[in-house]
Amino acid sequence: MDDPRKILNGVLANVEKVILGKTSEVRQAVVALVADGHLLIEDVPGTGKTMLARALAVSTGCSFNRIQFTPDLLPSDVTGVSVYNQKTTDFEWRQGPINSQIVLADEINRATPKTQSALLEAMEERQVTVDGVTRPLPPPFMVMATQNPVEYEGTFPLPEAQLDRFLLRIHLGYPDANDEIAVLEGQQKRHPIESLESVASPEEIREVHEVARDIWVDPALKQYAVQLVAATRAHDAVYLGASPRGSLALFRCAQASALLAGRDYVIPDDMKALAHAALGHRIILSPSAQVRNQDARTVIDDVLDRVAVPGSRAGAS
Repeated sequence: MDDPRKILNGVLANVEKVILGKTSEVRQAVVALVADGHLLIEDVPGTGKTMLARALAVSTGCSFNRIQFTPDLLPSDVTGVSVYNQKTTDFEWRQGPINSQIVLADEINRATPKTQSALLEAMEERQVTVDGVTRPLPPPFMVMATQNPVEYEGTFPLPEAQLDRFLLRIHLGYPDANDEIAVLEGQQKRHPIESLESVASPEEIREVHEVARDIWVDPALKQYAVQLVAATRAHDAVYLGASPRGSLALFRCAQASALLAGRDYVIPDDMKALAHAALGHRIILSPSAQVRNQDARTVIDDVLDRVAVPGSRAGAS
């Protein structure tokens, strides 16, 4: 395999041909990919959520399927179904759109809880079980889900158990004026996604997963991650803090971030930079905090200020 950093920087640069002016958000999406996790993209329509998923799939050479979540979508529409064949007098398996390497769950909160739950096994165990038969999903496997945080009519909010399975939650936001002009010019004749080519392969991404997990994390930084998560549980504005999966998310994302930066060790800034995206969706605020219009971002800012940053001992790779 080539230099992992060269591969990942190529993916970053390629995706940014489509998603303009969102370097930090694109980087976080690549971090989720490198850490072998799932991504929740929450923003208003038209900000590039779907294009980010498509661009990432094309750039890595991964197979891609899009599932448009609607209230009448059934679990079998996601996972697949066994159909009786009258000619062979036997049941034939017809795989669902979840059987892909990068899956876009578009407007995931518009489906019923029963259909939403069809993703749980796939996201956690990388497999689907239908009619008592378990079928593995192709690696690398990543779910990129989108939802509109403004329009709630006809939606079913994701339960905490499902939110917790997303490694990161990001917000793209509106582009600034110059970037929006560049979007207009870039799409004057055709969309940039149409000319995008892969710069990596699924096999290389799988190898990058292994390299990322070998990145050195000092014991003091492991303790730091646990302390950050513990502080969310003890915060007076929080009803339910982040789970141990939050600690693991910080740990994995910090390793991926260090690899993107060309280091073989993690520094505290790797964790601090990803704390909002890794922990924000794992926190339930107390009713009194909601009345005061506090949000998860202010809680995590407070936690980052309170928990002392350890000195790291780099170099034990």
